[in-house]
Amino acid sequence: MHICVFCSSSDALPEKYFKAARRLGNEMANSGYSLVYGGGNRGLMGAIAREVKDRGGTVTGVIAKMLKEYGLAKDGLDELIVTDDMRQRKSVMESRSEAFIFLPGGTGTLEEAMEILTLKQLHCHNKPLIFLNTAGFYNRLISFFKFMEKKFIKKDLYKMFHIAKDKKEALKSN
Repeated sequence: MHICVFCSSSDALPEKYFKAARRLGNEMANSGYSLVYGGGNRGLMGAIAREVKDRGGTVTGVIAKMLKEYGLAKDGLDELIVTDDMRQRKSVMESRSEAFIFLPGGTGTLEEAMEILTLKQLHCHNKPLIFLNTAGFYNRLISFFKFMEKKFIKKDLYKMFHIAKDKKEALKSN
């Protein structure tokens, strides 16, 4: 199974987030899952890719041309796909994946999560979506969903994704 992991590209994060990314990468490789991710060499992206590769797993990176030109592409991947732009990058990542896991991240990760969730809501795919809630990172997002539930979203939105506490629960949810 090819699992797409969306996550932070920042190196300026507390170690607990890197530890969780490495644990997930280790578990993915040991379980025979392939990683599809944003192709970066930094932050949680780089950490999970290194871990999957170091454990003998397969890694496909998908990176926008401009990011590759900035020197942000990870070397040594099984496959590196360079796209014209960020929109094409997300499309390739989605089409190459059978499930999605969202680790902590910034606005890019949040935007990717909302797009994948919206596509599922519109019946464009029926792939599993898992938020790995490291150190309660996604608690406020879930609270915001509950606030939106009053007028803007249906209660069945919660059936479209799973909140996982750890790597084993995240992979079991696929």
